[in-house]
Amino acid sequence: MRNFGYFEEGYSPSLSDKGLWRRIFAYLKPFLLPFFGAVLLSLFVTASALGLPWLMQQGIDLYITDPSQSFDLRMAGLGKIAMAYGGLICIGFVTAFLQVLVLEWIGQSIMYRLRQDLFNHLLQVSMTFFSKQPVGRLVTRLTNDVQNMHEMFTSIMVTLFNDLLRMACILCLLVYMNLRLGLILCLFVPLAAVVTILFSKLARQQFRAIRKQISRLNAFIQESVSGVTLVQLFGRTSDMKREFAELNNDYLSKTLRQIKLFGAFMPLTELMSSLAIAIILWYGGGEIIRQQLSLGELVAFLSYMRLFFQPLRELSQKYSIVQSALASAERIFHLLDSESAEEETGPGADPEKPLSLTGDLCFNHIHFGYNPEQPVLHDISFTIKKGETVAIVGSTGSGKSTLINLMLRFYGPDSGTITLAGLPLPNIAREELRREIGVVMQEMMILQDTLLKNIVLDTQKKRSEVTALLEQAQLTEFVSSLPQGLDTIIGEGGREISTGEKQLLAIARVLCRNPSLLVLDEASSAIDSKTEKLLEQPLEHCFQEKTVLIIAHRLSTIQRADRIIVLDGGRIIEQGTHAELLANSGMYSELIALDFGAAPHLPA
Repeated sequence: MRNFGYFEEGYSPSLSDKGLWRRIFAYLKPFLLPFFGAVLLSLFVTASALGLPWLMQQGIDLYITDPSQSFDLRMAGLGKIAMAYGGLICIGFVTAFLQVLVLEWIGQSIMYRLRQDLFNHLLQVSMTFFSKQPVGRLVTRLTNDVQNMHEMFTSIMVTLFNDLLRMACILCLLVYMNLRLGLILCLFVPLAAVVTILFSKLARQQFRAIRKQISRLNAFIQESVSGVTLVQLFGRTSDMKREFAELNNDYLSKTLRQIKLFGAFMPLTELMSSLAIAIILWYGGGEIIRQQLSLGELVAFLSYMRLFFQPLRELSQKYSIVQSALASAERIFHLLDSESAEEETGPGADPEKPLSLTGDLCFNHIHFGYNPEQPVLHDISFTIKKGETVAIVGSTGSGKSTLINLMLRFYGPDSGTITLAGLPLPNIAREELRREIGVVMQEMMILQDTLLKNIVLDTQKKRSEVTALLEQAQLTEFVSSLPQGLDTIIGEGGREISTGEKQLLAIARVLCRNPSLLVLDEASSAIDSKTEKLLEQPLEHCFQEKTVLIIAHRLSTIQRADRIIVLDGGRIIEQGTHAELLANSGMYSELIALDFGAAPHLPA
């Protein structure tokens, strides 16, 4: 198990709050019209809410406390007030309902686009990036972090606008109703602002810590579950339990610190609200006794006070969502800003002129290392002529598969050049290059689909064409052995196929693409000799009129090669035909002896 799998990268946020909001609003820009519609609806929501205390004041002052009118007139007036009150509640309900629908549609659309951008970017980043990033951390970005931003887009952005608008309107109404009482409330506004700003800064720090810990947990769980066989086989269960308990406890402690922060903010806001109400009751009650203020005005004033402090009381929850979303946004944009793979074509390519990639493959003085401090290849130079079959052999870690990674442009050499048909690889679009190079690997991806779809992939071949190719490669016996032939569902949830059958499937895929350059990367290292014999005829069909590069541990698979290159420690130490290398009694002879026992002299 890799230790770095659950340790979050130590990066510092590259975006300021201003830059972060600019990136967020860029995703909102295509939905500005419906967003402003939601803002317009918020005006109706706010107006209906602020109209309710005013109706209460009218009912108290005009009808309940006015003895000059008859009972019937007072009750009729209260009935009208009650109907108007109910009407405002209905207006608030309908407009709030429509606002939620609009915001949910906006939020879901933005999340779709953001998730799509993240996934598309991940498919384009360089292989170096994936070698440094645990899968669990990337899954967290696409799931948890995107979901954390959903609530902010759907409710918080307009809700905060509603609350700010409501608080501003209430302040104006209170000052208009009674200047002295309004000024008393204004004294609490700076205090509330200071508390809110302080809370926002502390909350952001806590949510950054929580997001890091979630990434660590997800990465650790992903690695533990995917490697559960090794965990049980080597008795690592207790160690894994202990490590997960430590990570889980760290997450718990960080979450509890966040809860303590919110727990302090909420009572402080409630204390300010209660203190303001107590002062208003004391001062407003005195004004009623002196007949400078009506009872209805005091009731309305207290109702407006409650409405004013309600958003502040809820601000802890809203800020928890906003700060969590901003912490997630930092990490999402950090991932989106990560380095992509090199451009599709270099400056020397002519996109309007079709390329001819049938020709020699040349490695010229290649130096490369996955880690710059630990080079893997040292001054590698060789040429594979058109139509030639070349095998590359060597012990594990000698750099054989690295050559394939460079050839397919998963990585770029640190120095030196690789050319195909006289063109440097950076001047060839990756898709075009990979269509021209067919790779049969030991490990392969199987889609949960029919065998036909697994063979055809992106080539758009028809069933009749696939059937003809299978007959040419003598793979019809393999297909006929399946329950539904080409329509058999394979992969997860379908029929499991053996290692040898997977290799036959890989060969069929290569035949569909009809590449000019064929690469066999340890294609038969995981199968037995009987299965290997079954593969001989399909492989020989693939070799016809093609340039072939064979990477192999098992030296029995390279007897057909025109030339053999021996690698050791990332350097070419021998090359020649099978007979020539045996005659040299060098490393190749030793490998043959190890592979076949004490009799290295095999027929050439």
